Amino acid sequence: MSIIRLLNRLEEGVIALLLVTLTLLVFVETVMRFGFGATIHWAEEGSLTLAGWFVLFGASHGIKEGTHIGVDLLTRALPSPAKRALGAVAVSACLGYAGLFLYGSWIYLDKMWQLGLPMEDLPVPTWLAHSIMFIGFAMITLRLAALLVRIARGHADGFPFANEAAESVEKLGAHGDREEARS
Repeated sequence: MSIIRLLNRLEEGVIALLLVTLTLLVFVETVMRFGFGATIHWAEEGSLTLAGWFVLFGASHGIKEGTHIGVDLLTRALPSPAKRALGAVAVSACLGYAGLFLYGSWIYLDKMWQLGLPMEDLPVPTWLAHSIMFIGFAMITLRLAALLVRIARGHADGFPFANEAAESVEKLGAHGDREEARS
């Protein structure tokens, strides 16, 4: 198994684990609070931390799968070479932005490491809980670099976007076909 496939599987597994854990934590905290008048004192900080991890893993996964919202009205009308050039510029700008966040998160985590501060409610060092900033932006940078390579090789024109309108029409057509078959 290649390293990329391993990273893909690991990313998907972590996303699933985070989603389940976050959902269960919020559910249990809600039942405890409104059902029994008690709280889990670390639930809010825990759920915020889990949500941060979920968002950054999800952003990386969204780049890979092409599920981010995008406006491609103008680029759709361009010829393929122009699409690729514009796509390369857009991905390069995103790489620069992600690189700044990657660098800034490294500086932040280094400061948190030096200070040795624990989180407010969880017995976890702040640098460890917030390490998702560096991990997440490293993954985002990796996904963007891979996309830029695909554009350079001519395997992509730019960011892949899900065409929600076409998917909706396709689903509606499939649903209509089933309804006709029933009657």
